Amino acid sequence: MYTSFSKSGIDPVKIAVIGAGNRARKYLEYAVMHPDELNIVAIVDPVEIRLDQLSDKFNIPSENRFHDYHDFFKANLDLEAVMICTPEDKHFEPAMMAIDKGYNILLEKPIAQTLEQCEAIANGARAKNLKVGVCHVLRFHPYFLKIKEIIDSGELGSVISINHTADINLDRVTHGFVRGSWSRAERTNPMLISKCSHDIDLALWMAGSKCKKVSSFGSLRWFKAEHKPKGAADRCIHCPDNIESKCPYSAIDLYKVRRDWIANFDVPEESTLDEVLDKELAQGPYGRCVFSCDNNVTDHQVVNLETENEVTVSFAINAFTLNDCRFTQVNLTHGEITGDEKRLVVRKFRERTTDTYDFSHVAHLPFHGGSDLKLVADFVKALRDHSHKMRTDIHDSLESHRVCYAAEDSRLNGTTIILK
Repeated sequence: MYTSFSKSGIDPVKIAVIGAGNRARKYLEYAVMHPDELNIVAIVDPVEIRLDQLSDKFNIPSENRFHDYHDFFKANLDLEAVMICTPEDKHFEPAMMAIDKGYNILLEKPIAQTLEQCEAIANGARAKNLKVGVCHVLRFHPYFLKIKEIIDSGELGSVISINHTADINLDRVTHGFVRGSWSRAERTNPMLISKCSHDIDLALWMAGSKCKKVSSFGSLRWFKAEHKPKGAADRCIHCPDNIESKCPYSAIDLYKVRRDWIANFDVPEESTLDEVLDKELAQGPYGRCVFSCDNNVTDHQVVNLETENEVTVSFAINAFTLNDCRFTQVNLTHGEITGDEKRLVVRKFRERTTDTYDFSHVAHLPFHGGSDLKLVADFVKALRDHSHKMRTDIHDSLESHRVCYAAEDSRLNGTTIILK
């Protein structure tokens, strides 16, 4: 870790936060732990309860609490950076407005909603010599850092192929990608980009090369009206007991019985969580039958890549699983690496040796095993040490977005895309 700002006499970085949801709250724990390095001076969110809760935590004065980011930018506050953690359809405009104001940016992934928008943000930042970090937190995760370290050491030779699977977990899928905020591509992005731009970024990072060819297959196979059980209702609370009690996608079971995926429901002071959940089940989007939603993103997809250095990559999104992890196999000329985020196995061909690394304890650590906080530290360091290159600089992150949008083009049109 670099020298503490307080010890070096350097003032903390002054930053405003646009979007006070779950991701922002995680990243801002860095400011709680290191107030001498990061100073939160303004917060923007249209939801009153989120705005006030986060603002109260950081003692933000009323004049620096904004419901609309347009009003925030009009205020012309003295800042060095903004953190943008808004929904994906609200990334592009505030990012461009921040660049116009001369603010550096820490931007939640994915960058925007089209490749053209992503490139406009990157080009705008370059023209003004501003830094934009993209929140690909997995590049800071101890498990994936170990894989990268082994590859870069050269002890296993050159990478030949990578097989990578994202097991998303059925509850996460029904909550976020069927009933929830990421259920429609035009509202956010296709699932590959919203959820798995991380994974394409990891694969390219491991391969150490840009992509030259991409193809993809997948569809919305299951979560649509034609698969709705006969006699089922449009809401789980209205569904007959003989159907709801056997349904693996029941919102009643998910939220009320197992109490999963409830942390992001806003609870006003005059209400209880159970009252909020009951209202949601009766009236909100999260109480709908999964076969009666307006979702249009894929529920399964595969992507195949060939990089400029002739590494082949196969990637699969698996939604129909109780796992919530990533499986990775890297095949090299002198050995192989396999792992499931908890256990990493490294085998050398000639020596016939096997080394095992245990990361099971990391899976239970907060902040994605600490990687959320390391990402913020990396951004803060880049603002104070101009020789430091961010690990997730937007100009590197653009490649994964270029590949993801090309993969969607391939999936929709049935062609192999040649990237130039």
